[in-house]
Amino acid sequence: MFESSYEKLKRSALGLMLAITAFTAGTAAAQDFTVGWHPRSGDIWVDTWLGDMNRYGARYPEPFIDEMVRYHNAPRSLVVDLLQTQRWAPGDVYYACALASVLGRPCRYVVDQYEANRGQGWGVVAQRLGIKPGSAEFHRLKKGFVPTYDRWARPIDLDDDLRREYPNRGKGKATTMHGKANAKGGASAHGQGKPAKTGQGASQAKGQSAAHGPGSQGQGQGGNKKGKGNGKGG
Repeated sequence: MFESSYEKLKRSALGLMLAITAFTAGTAAAQDFTVGWHPRSGDIWVDTWLGDMNRYGARYPEPFIDEMVRYHNAPRSLVVDLLQTQRWAPGDVYYACALASVLGRPCRYVVDQYEANRGQGWGVVAQRLGIKPGSAEFHRLKKGFVPTYDRWARPIDLDDDLRREYPNRGKGKATTMHGKANAKGGASAHGQGKPAKTGQGASQAKGQSAAHGPGSQGQGQGGNKKGKGNGKGG
């Protein structure tokens, strides 16, 4: 009886040690690409947000992978291999697939080009592929960051160039919510959960739609223009 309990305790301790080791190794591996990492895209705004993608992709790999597969036509097997086997930084994976989308080429093609010229940085690779800083293609590349961040419900600050493209957008505000909606219609910043609902179900009817009872909430005159709300506050 004693030996059985001892063996069970020993197995539990061993399992805990293995779990801690795996977590530590995974954390260290996730940080490997951030040490001395510099994309050298030729645009400081792009470099900044590719660095932010490193943090997002390391913390929320599944939404990151889904974004590459669904919106940049990258094979899931390729993205997983780059992140987990080749130890690519998420920012590099995104930029390769985003460049490929603008060029109309497979993501694998840009990946191979970058691998052959990794030491020269993304700016040189992009120019060799025909995308120069300040060009219409480069602007499309930068503009593509915004819907990606919106789908993740992750704030992003725009530079002057992109503010002209999105004049009504608040600083750091995501407009399309794909995270878990909060009480104000916001969302968590990791791209999981259901989008926040909009439309008629999310607003009060115009006119006398506000409840008039003391402390009333949510049960006012939304569908009745003449009656007064009698709901009690929650």
